[in-house]
Amino acid sequence: MAQGGFTGRLLTMGVLASLTAGLMTAVGALPVLFTKTPDRGVRDLALGFAAGVMLAASFFSLIIPSLEASELRYGGSVVPAAIACAAILLGIGTVALLNELLPHEHFEQGREGPEAASLRRIWLFIIAITIHNLPEGLAVGVAFGAGGSEGGMPLAIGIGLQNAPEGLAVAVSLLSVGYSRWRSWTIAALTGLVEPLGGLLGAGVVSMSQALLPWGLAFAAGAMLYVISHEIIPETHRSGHQKKATLGLSIGLVLMLFLDVSLG
Repeated sequence: MAQGGFTGRLLTMGVLASLTAGLMTAVGALPVLFTKTPDRGVRDLALGFAAGVMLAASFFSLIIPSLEASELRYGGSVVPAAIACAAILLGIGTVALLNELLPHEHFEQGREGPEAASLRRIWLFIIAITIHNLPEGLAVGVAFGAGGSEGGMPLAIGIGLQNAPEGLAVAVSLLSVGYSRWRSWTIAALTGLVEPLGGLLGAGVVSMSQALLPWGLAFAAGAMLYVISHEIIPETHRSGHQKKATLGLSIGLVLMLFLDVSLG
C-alpha cells in the first residue's frame, strides 16, 4: 500500500511538473498579444536558447543518470554503455518514425507525410508541434519517476524555461502566415498541453519497473536529440541568423547546466 502511494505521488508530480512546464509555452507567447511582433532574428535566438536547454538536459539530466542507474544494477561493465546507446537510438528512431508517418508541416520546409494535403493547415502545424513537445514531457516524467523531485525538478525548470521562447517562436511563426494574434497565442498555448501526456507516460513506465529506468532516461534523451537536430537547429539557421542562434544555444546550455548542478 505504501509503495502504491509512493508510486501515485511520483505519477502526480511528473504530470503536474510537465503540465507547469507546458504552460510556460502560453506565457512565452503572450508578447504577440500586446507588443510589436519580434523579428526573425529574435525568434531564431529564442529557438537557439531552447535547443541549448534541451541539449544540456539530454546529457546532464537524462543520459548521465541513465548510466548511473545501469551501473548500480549491472556494475561498471559495458552493459550500462550498451543500454544507453541502444535506448538513445531507439528514442531517435521512434520520433523519426512518427515524423515520417504523421502528416505535418514545418514552418519553412512545407508539408510532409501521407495525405498531408487533405488536412487543414492548422492541424498540420499542431501535429508538427506535438511531435516536438511530446519528448519534453516524456523526459520530465521519466526524471520524476526515477528520482522524485530531486531528479525531476531541475529538468522541469529547464524545460519550462525553454518552452517560453519556444512558445513565442511558434506564435510569431503562426502570425507570419496570416493567423490573428489571439489565434496564434491560443494555438501556441495548446501545443504545450501535450507535455503532461508525455509526463504521465514517462513517470508511469519507470515507476512500474526500475529495470526500465535506464532505458526510459536514455530513450527520452534520444527523442529530444532528434528534435534538436532535425527540427530546431535547421530552423534557426535557415534565414542567416546563425550567430544569434548559436548565442542562444550557448546561453541555454550553460543555464541548464547551472540549474542541474545547483538544484540537483
